Amino acid sequence: MIDTDADSSYDETRTEKGCEWAMQKKILALHDLSGFGRSSLVPIIAVLSAGGHQCVPLPTAVFSTHTAIPGWVTTDLTGAMQGTIDQYDKLGLRFEAIYAGFLGSADQIDCVGEAAKRLKTTDGITLIDPVMGDNGKVYDTYTPEMCTRMRELCAIADIITPNTTEAAILLDRDPNSKPGSADEAWEWLRALRAHYGAEVVLTGLDFAPGRVGSGCLSASGGALSLHRRIDRYYPGTGDLFASAMLSAMLNDVTLEDACELAGEYVKDCIAYTMAQQTDPMHGVQFEKVLPRLIDGTYQRELRDRPLRQE
Repeated sequence: MIDTDADSSYDETRTEKGCEWAMQKKILALHDLSGFGRSSLVPIIAVLSAGGHQCVPLPTAVFSTHTAIPGWVTTDLTGAMQGTIDQYDKLGLRFEAIYAGFLGSADQIDCVGEAAKRLKTTDGITLIDPVMGDNGKVYDTYTPEMCTRMRELCAIADIITPNTTEAAILLDRDPNSKPGSADEAWEWLRALRAHYGAEVVLTGLDFAPGRVGSGCLSASGGALSLHRRIDRYYPGTGDLFASAMLSAMLNDVTLEDACELAGEYVKDCIAYTMAQQTDPMHGVQFEKVLPRLIDGTYQRELRDRPLRQE
């Protein structure tokens, strides 16, 4: 029961009985919602919530399954996006992060830009995961015009998280190309940061035998973070990585440590799922590993895990 006699003037950051209550951070997540297959908004909402944040989904479309499972059906929700942004603006809602992933049209890209302009807090984060391709191939829906529009969206971002295929597109390089060494990884990171002015997280680095991971670069420095490679492909791991990284950063973890934490979490999710011998197209069983995000296991392990610093 709600105590209606209680003081209604609630200070969002206050101390009571020696315990500080900090304002819960809100993330506006503009992604598609795939019902089955553990991709897009399904893991994103779960991971951000596990970090103690409020994830407010703004679905771009609803899919019955992710698109790697045959026979999917979809409903486009572009028409509702602008109205939702307008309502949130009128309500005075502001978000500590605007987080966007796969976008299916130029109109959806425009909506993300509008949300970042109108709904982000002054010191908030616009995180763009420029989903345009993978494994050296550009997705069919990403025409040259759509790739140009995504480059424009990345130019207003605070953080971008391309994989190597998407980084090549952003840099107008051959999508089949990728860094073949640590030195080349740093060159790609510097080129992306110089061109877009954002903090950069480059995923899918696999130049070291038996290792895979990410590199990051910001104004204060960067790191390469490689983890044991598990030779099995699962959809949705990019969504897991970016949401775990963003969640950690909103909890005041540095970019370098957030990438390390997210990489370890994704690796553990893949390892657990592989042991269950389930169909890879059903996605990773991230739910079973969420307690490690909640109880601070990864943060404690970071102290003992050296990173390669620039």
